[in-house]
Amino acid sequence: MKTRRRFCKYALGTAIGLAAGCRSGTEAKTVVRQTNDPKEGVVPVILDTDIGDDVDDTWALLMLLRMRQFDLKLAVGDFGNAIYRGRLLAKLLELTGRSDVPIGIGVDKADEPGGQSDWLGNYQLQDYPGTVHEDGVQAIIDTINGSPEPVTLLCIGPVPNIAEALRRDPSIADNARMVGMFGSIFSGYDGAPEPVAEWNVRIDPRSLQKVFAAPWDCSITPLDTCGLVRLSGSNYQEIHASDDPWLEALIDNYEVWLPGATYMDPSTDTSKISSTLFDTVAVYMAAELDLLEMQDVPLRVTDDGYTVVDEVNGRIVHCATGWKDLNAYESKLTQILLG
Repeated sequence: MKTRRRFCKYALGTAIGLAAGCRSGTEAKTVVRQTNDPKEGVVPVILDTDIGDDVDDTWALLMLLRMRQFDLKLAVGDFGNAIYRGRLLAKLLELTGRSDVPIGIGVDKADEPGGQSDWLGNYQLQDYPGTVHEDGVQAIIDTINGSPEPVTLLCIGPVPNIAEALRRDPSIADNARMVGMFGSIFSGYDGAPEPVAEWNVRIDPRSLQKVFAAPWDCSITPLDTCGLVRLSGSNYQEIHASDDPWLEALIDNYEVWLPGATYMDPSTDTSKISSTLFDTVAVYMAAELDLLEMQDVPLRVTDDGYTVVDEVNGRIVHCATGWKDLNAYESKLTQILLG
C-alpha cells in the first residue's frame, strides 16, 4: 500500500506542481517542530472522541494538534472499545511528537478490532511514552477542576464519558464549555432537506440529554454544516501528495478504513477526495466562528435521537446552521493540516 501510494503521490505532485504538492523532508520536519510546542496553545482543551470508527476523528485530531490556538490537555476515547481507541490515540500522538498529552481510557475497557486496526498494528498502550489514565472519566474531572482557566471540552462522538463525569462531579460545568459535533436541525446528511437522527445523538441520546442539561455553554455543529465538508480538487491533492509524516499517516488511515466503512461508496477514490469531515468543524468552532452562520436555538434531544427545536422545553444551544463560505473553510482546513 505504501509503495503504491508513494507512486501516486509523485504522479500527482507532477500534475499539480511540486511547489504546491510536495515539501522536502527537511521542511516537513521543521513543520513538526513548529507545531509541537504545547506552550504555544492558548485555549486549554480536552478531546473526547470515538476515534477509530469514522476516520474523520483522525482528521480532527491532527487538525487540533496543528492549531496554535489550542493546548491539548487530555485525549479520551469515548463510546466503547476504549482500549482500541486509546491505542490509536497513543500511536498518533507519539507519531506527531505529542506524547506530552495524557490519554484517558473510557468507561468500556474493550479492545475489539476497529476500522483502523490495520494501521494500528500491534501498538499497545504500554508502548506510549506518555501518561495513560486508566480511569479516563476521572482524568476529565481532574483536568477541568485543576485548570486555572475554563476548559473547552471538545466532544466529537457519543458522550457516555461526559455524562458519567457530570454524574460524579456536576461542578465541572462551572469551569468548562462544551463544543461538539451533534445533531441535525434543519437538514440531514449531504444536505438532505429533512433532519434525521444523527449518529452521535441516536446511538446514546440519554447521555447527550444529560450533557445539554448541565449549566455550561454549549455550541454544536450539526449535519446542517459539518455534513457538507469534503476535500477534493487542489485542496485534497496537496494533502495527498504531501511528504509530511503526519499527513502520510492520515492518508494511510483513510485507505485502510474505507473498505470496512459500509456506508461509504466503495468506488470512492482515496487519491481524489476525502470522506465527509464532520468533526473538523467542531475543532474550528472551538477557535473561531467567522465562516459560520450561528443561531441560538432552543434544542431538545428526543429519546429516539433527534435534536428538535422546542421553544418551551428546549435549552439554548449555539448552533452552526449554515456556512457563510464553505469553500473558504475547506481552504483553511487544508492550510491548517499542511502546517
